[in-house]
Amino acid sequence: AQCCTAAFIALLFTRFWLLSALYAVWWVIDREKPRKGGRRIHLLRNCVVWRYMRDYFPIKMEKTVDLDPRKNYLLGFHPHGVLAAGAFLNFCTEASGFSTLFPGITPHLMMLSLWFRVPFFRDYLMSGGLVSSDKESASYVLQKPEGGNLLAIIVGGAQEALDARPGSCKLLLRNRKGFVRLAIQHGTPLVPAFSFGENDLFDQVRNPKGSWLRWIQHRLQRVMGISLPLFHARGIFQYRFGLVPYRRPICTVVGKPIPVQKKIRPSEQEVDQVHQQYLDELSKLFEEHKAKYNIPEDSHLEFI
Repeated sequence: AQCCTAAFIALLFTRFWLLSALYAVWWVIDREKPRKGGRRIHLLRNCVVWRYMRDYFPIKMEKTVDLDPRKNYLLGFHPHGVLAAGAFLNFCTEASGFSTLFPGITPHLMMLSLWFRVPFFRDYLMSGGLVSSDKESASYVLQKPEGGNLLAIIVGGAQEALDARPGSCKLLLRNRKGFVRLAIQHGTPLVPAFSFGENDLFDQVRNPKGSWLRWIQHRLQRVMGISLPLFHARGIFQYRFGLVPYRRPICTVVGKPIPVQKKIRPSEQEVDQVHQQYLDELSKLFEEHKAKYNIPEDSHLEFI
């Protein structure tokens, strides 16, 4: 993102200044596109570089049931991890074969709106199917009458990344109910998805709640909108220390849809009821598949 911003500004002071000027005009005209379903480019989604990235870890996706292409779906992705590598590879590229696993379904992944304010970078993000993370953007996708759309939301968000470390089963979900309310308002089935191995890619400096580091991270998140976990893993040519993620497998398991009855103005009780049902189904999904991914028998999801 910084490179794109720097390139945009630098071009203004060269003989190619017209490129930045024209792009600025385009930027203004196209400013609402991230809230209108984005602009995916299938050539980039199928780029060979994503297959190399997939094989590095490796990353794969597993489905438990088929999804009806005549319906729209709202998928909750857990956990965020440090980089949300599983969410990106599985929903923003074809490296794991999303279109083969779910024919007739078009995936969209929500991302913080501030990233779509970066010149050039915004177009790159939209090319993979990323859309702005606001209510208008979500509604645009979910209310399409022809169906066949899946909106993926990393529910724990940036704050959950601060608890991302190997072996962690903590999910910031207990009081996250906005996505449930959104599903009820559109009558959209909720789909739980758990990405096994997502938290194993990096180690993170200890930052327990109440520590000075955690306090600083929360303050920065409130100001900047993004979290800044102090993570480390391996290097390029050595395995002792670096910022390159560990080569550890990730498998994103997509659960079965939870039917939701449409109601424009759901009560708090109705939202709580569906939210609890979602928690139960997510826990069930985790328990049914954890043995295959070497999760200890005594490990269970912890909702905070």
